Amino acid sequence: MKRKLILSSFMLIAGISYSPACTNLIVTKGASADGSNIVTYAADSHQLYGALNYMPAADYPEGAMMSVYEWDTGRYLGEIPQARHTYAVVGNMNEHQLAIGETTYGGREYIDSTAMVDYGSLIYIALQRCRTAREAIALIDGLMQKYGYASEGESFSISDPEEVWIMDIIGKAPKYDKKGKNTNKGAVWVAKRIPDGYISGHANQSRISKIDFNDSDNCLYAADVISQARKQGIYEGSDADFSFCDVYNPLDFGTVRGCDARVWAWFNRFADGMEEYTDYAMGYNLAKRMPLYVKPTHRISVKEVADMMRDHYEGTPMDMTTDIGAGGSHSPYRWRPMEFEYEGHSYVNERAIATQQTGWWFVAQSRPDKKCGGIFWFGVDDAATSPLMPFYPKYATVPECLSEDNGSMIEYSETSMFWAVNRIAQFAYLRYDRIGAEVRKIIDEYENEIMARIQRIDDAAEKLMEKADGQQLVRDYIDRFGTANATSMLGKWKELDKYLLVKYIDGNIKVQNEDGSFRTNGYSDNIPEFPVQEDYSDKWKESVVRDHGDVLRIPE
Repeated sequence: MKRKLILSSFMLIAGISYSPACTNLIVTKGASADGSNIVTYAADSHQLYGALNYMPAADYPEGAMMSVYEWDTGRYLGEIPQARHTYAVVGNMNEHQLAIGETTYGGREYIDSTAMVDYGSLIYIALQRCRTAREAIALIDGLMQKYGYASEGESFSISDPEEVWIMDIIGKAPKYDKKGKNTNKGAVWVAKRIPDGYISGHANQSRISKIDFNDSDNCLYAADVISQARKQGIYEGSDADFSFCDVYNPLDFGTVRGCDARVWAWFNRFADGMEEYTDYAMGYNLAKRMPLYVKPTHRISVKEVADMMRDHYEGTPMDMTTDIGAGGSHSPYRWRPMEFEYEGHSYVNERAIATQQTGWWFVAQSRPDKKCGGIFWFGVDDAATSPLMPFYPKYATVPECLSEDNGSMIEYSETSMFWAVNRIAQFAYLRYDRIGAEVRKIIDEYENEIMARIQRIDDAAEKLMEKADGQQLVRDYIDRFGTANATSMLGKWKELDKYLLVKYIDGNIKVQNEDGSFRTNGYSDNIPEFPVQEDYSDKWKESVVRDHGDVLRIPE
C-alpha cells in the first residue's frame, strides 16, 4: 500500500506555535437533507498532489504479509499480516460506505520510533478491512496496541450509513529497554458518536473532553487513557474530571485561532447562538470552549456542506476580504507565514477552511437504504475554485485525469485535473472578486445540476440490478458515469482557462453579449469593444494614499 503522495504539517513561530492542516466537517443523517451521514476532508499540504486513490477488492492466501509505509513520507515501517479479503476503496471511502477523514493536532508529541503503523496506514487498512465505524475503531485500536503508533496526535472522522464517530488518538510516552525495544508501545484514545440530528467537526485540535465511562453505545476509549496520563505526570485530578483534549492537547491562542476557529465558522453558519463563542474562536477567551456538536437550524444539503468547505470566514470578524491584506480585489488569501511581526508586535494571518495549498478534498455520503451505495464527491486543489466529481466506491474506478500516475507536484500534465484546476486558481487569486466569483458561479451551476442528476443515476442503477447480470451492468454503467463526468470536467476546465485569459487579459474585462460571446467594436470581428476597467477598492485607495499620497497626489 505504498503511496506516492507526501503530506506535511507546518510549524509556525511565536504565538502560533503549531498549526497543521486539514479540516473535517460532520453531518449526521438526522441533520442532512437527504438522510445520509456526511463527512468532509481537505488534505491541505504545500507538497501534496491531488489524485484519487484506488484499491480494488482482493483475496490473499493464508500467511500473506502486507508492507506498511508511512503516509507522510513513504518511509518503510515494516510488515503485518494481510487480511484474507480486502474491500474496494475509492479515495477515503470503501464499498460498504465506510468513510474516514483526519486532522493532525500534534498535542503532546510521544512518537515511537519503532512503531509499525502511522495514522495514514491506519486509515487505509481500516477501509480495506472494515464495514462499519465501530469495526474501524476496534481495528485501529488493535493495530496500534500490537504494532505501536508512529504518528503524533490525530483526530479521525469515521462514518458508515448508520453512525458517525470522532476518534482522538495520541501515542503513549515510549520507554525503550537496553535492546531498543519500546516497552510502552501503542496509543491512548477516546471516540464519541455524534448524536443523530447534530453536526460536528474538527480542524487540527482535539475536541473530545469528558469521557462517558458507562455509555459504550456512544463513547469508547482506551482502558489506560487516564492511567497513562498519570504515569507521564501530566494529570493529577480525579477520573470524573479528566478531559482528553485538555490533558493531551492543551489549548493556546494558535491552536484555537488557527484551528478550532474553522469549526466555529461551520457551526456559526448553521446553528443558533454561536456568537457567544466568537471570543473563543478568536483566541481571546479559551475558557469558553465550544461544544463538540450542535443542532443545526435546518437539515443541511450536500451542496451546503460542499460550499462550507469553500469558506473564508466571510461575514465574521475574521473575514479575510475586508482589510488591506485583501488588496484591491478583496482576496481572501494570505500566503505564508501565518504570523508576522511589526514594530515589536505579532499579528496573525487567518487560516480559513478553504486554502490555497489543498491537494485534494472530498465530501463523503454514507447513504442508508441505497442499493448502489455511498457517493464519494472528490475535488482537487483549493475547494473554493474546484468542482466536486461524484464516484460510487461500490462500483467505480479512477479515470486517467485523476490518476496518481498522471503528473505530480513537480511534473506538469496536460491531462491532469489537478493542473487544470490549479491554472484557473492561480489566475483567480490575482483578481479574486471578479475571476474567483465567475469560477464559483460556474462551479455552482455544475454542482447543482450533477447533484440533481444523482437521483436519476440511482434509479437507473436499481432498475439494472433487476436483470440477470445486474451487478455487472450496474458496475459498467456507474463506472462509465464517473469516468465520463470527470473527463468532461477536465475538458470544461481547460476551456474555462482559455476563456478567462481572453476575458481578463491585462487587468481589463471584455464586454460580452447576452449569449456570452465577446462584443466587437462594430467594425472588425477581431477588435473588441473597449474593455471595462474597474476601480480599486476604497480600502486599497485609502491605504495607498496614506502610504504614498504625497508623491502620487495631483496638484489642484
